[in-house]
Amino acid sequence: MTLVPLPRLLIEPPVRDALLEDLGLAGDITSAAVIPLDHRSTVVMVARQPGVIAGLDAVALAFELVDPAIIMTPHVEDGAAVEPGDVIATIEGRSRAILTGERTALNFLGHLSGIATVTAGIVAAIGGTNASVACTRKTTPGLRALEKYAVRAGGGVNHRFALSDAVLIKDNHVAIAGGVAEAICRAKAGAGHMVKIEVEVDTLDQLREAMETGVDAVLLDNMTPDQLRRAVEIVAGRAITEASGRVTPQTAGAIAASGVDLISVGWLTHSAPTLDIGLDWKSSQSE
Repeated sequence: MTLVPLPRLLIEPPVRDALLEDLGLAGDITSAAVIPLDHRSTVVMVARQPGVIAGLDAVALAFELVDPAIIMTPHVEDGAAVEPGDVIATIEGRSRAILTGERTALNFLGHLSGIATVTAGIVAAIGGTNASVACTRKTTPGLRALEKYAVRAGGGVNHRFALSDAVLIKDNHVAIAGGVAEAICRAKAGAGHMVKIEVEVDTLDQLREAMETGVDAVLLDNMTPDQLRRAVEIVAGRAITEASGRVTPQTAGAIAASGVDLISVGWLTHSAPTLDIGLDWKSSQSE
């Protein structure tokens, strides 16, 4: 699947907010005091550990918003695997501006590349099966578009972007409605013809009830691989099957082998470790 870049309109608000947060009310007083205004540098972004890159457009925008004259030359693309020592990008421009934008740029690149990296790890763990890895709405407030993009860069797919995308009947909806069938019937009555309906089930009996009522997808929550296999048999291709809960790189293979269509993993976005990437000085000159 081709990785489609995010529109600038979606990237700019969080990047701009991050820069404003970092600049405070007085700007980068350290660089202003230490670095001459006309001083120029060439620096490189270098991988410190193996991983998958995501977020280069956010990096470029961070530097551009500080100083439009900065030139960034990427040496890899989002979705590319890197090893320690690989040069990810070269940045040239006024030294003050580069140093001002450095932390914001690295924060975005490290965080998003971390998400892409752990996603790629799960994708590799389920290789040879028909299952796909999906993220969830467990994202950092304000960064959902970027974090879900990073999942795609790692080879995963996206679940709902927002509550308005589709109907997903969870356990509390079922409890309040009085049962799986009743919740589904209410959803069908209230949703438009373009809206898909998914229901979360904890047991095979709930699954049977859901299939008798009819849904587009079923979320099989915290089931063992054996239960998942039985669930796939019950569904028999009548709905998309999604496994959720207890997913790790070690368990993902067995979960995927059950025959489910999707494996959703919340920690891809809410707990992925940052990929270690550094900014190294290469050369300087004065204007």
